[in-house]
Amino acid sequence: MTTFDKRKDAFENKYAIEEELRFRAEARRNKLLGLWAAEAMGLSGDDAETYAKSVVQADFAEAGEEDVYRKITADLAAAGVSRSEHQIRREMDELMAKAIEQVRSEPRDK
Repeated sequence: MTTFDKRKDAFENKYAIEEELRFRAEARRNKLLGLWAAEAMGLSGDDAETYAKSVVQADFAEAGEEDVYRKITADLAAAGVSRSEHQIRREMDELMAKAIEQVRSEPRDK
């Protein structure tokens, strides 16, 4: 194996690890966002956990985070909870930073 091949493999491995971390962080953010919205809607315990899982699953509808934003917005409105687009998106950003920190601090041998 040449030095170029080794370097190419190292970049591919780094990319794969970064993509896995990004996926895990997005899923974690969506769960945290679901728990935040559940609390705002007055849900707790198993109901809050079930709702958070539904937010994680909503992210598989399309690429990007708009599907999650639409679900949260619609569910909050249906529950009579008023949150502005700015408040929801700010919460999404803050929870993404928290999720990245949590995922990076987890042991990688899972």
